[in-house]
Amino acid sequence: MAAEAGMLELPFTHDEQLTRRMRLRFQSLQQKNMRPQDGEKLLHPNEHIYRVDFIQQHKLHFLHWDMQLERPGKVTVTGTSQHWTPDLTHLMNRQLLEPVGIFWKKLGAKEVECNEADAQEFGERIAELAQIRKVMYFLLTFTGGLEPPHLKGSIVFKA
Repeated sequence: MAAEAGMLELPFTHDEQLTRRMRLRFQSLQQKNMRPQDGEKLLHPNEHIYRVDFIQQHKLHFLHWDMQLERPGKVTVTGTSQHWTPDLTHLMNRQLLEPVGIFWKKLGAKEVECNEADAQEFGERIAELAQIRKVMYFLLTFTGGLEPPHLKGSIVFKA
């Protein structure tokens, strides 16, 4: 949790079980030689499902992202509009929210960079969605050699 009073830091938690279940959907379709539903989002090997559990849902004001990357690379954070079910097996492309947060670290850099305007808008949208959700799911796409163990991320709100 954030050290300062009135701040709430909510970490991204890698949902390995849900990621595995979504990958099984892809394997099942391949084995049966079937096509996915129109618009169905199938996970690529570099995509993983994360979640944020809102321990407080109301009166959250987005402050900033705290994304720490242990090595150079890029991570794209896409929110999903799934409300009540943790079963994203049949996640549809239309359920992926805009804008996305893109965070990257260049070779030799100490700080993580991002597109500030999109990250700000995305964070504010998450604060609004928290009012109707206890949990929010995210699709994280890792590129440039970055993998889930290299990421420690959270969203910081004023509560």
